[in-house]
This record gives sequence, structure tokens and C-alpha cells, in this order.
Amino acid sequence: MSHPFYVFGSYGFAAFMILAIIAWIWIDGRLRRRELAVLEASGIRRRSQRPSENETK
Repeated sequence: MSHPFYVFGSYGFAAFMILAIIAWIWIDGRLRRRELAVLEASGIRRRSQRPSENETK
């Protein structure tokens, strides 16, 4: 195995892993947003969200 093959192979593997992690985070974020939309549509709201005017009275 030659030195350039090792170096380029290492950089290639690192680049692949970084792209895989970015894709995983992007896909997971989309799935979490979809789950939040389903929960909010069913009436469940976030603790940080203030109740609306008609819910407090």
C-alpha cells in the first residue's frame, strides 16, 4: 500500500462519514418535524407554547 493511497483513502472515508452524518441529521430532523405536526394537529401542544386567549378563559 502506498502513502498517497492511504492518505486519499482516509480523507475519502472521513468525507463519506461526514456526509452520512449530515444526511442522517437532516432525515431525522424531517421525521421529528412531521411527528410534531401530527401531535400539534391532535391538540397536544408544547410546554413552551403559551395557551391561546380562548383556552385561558
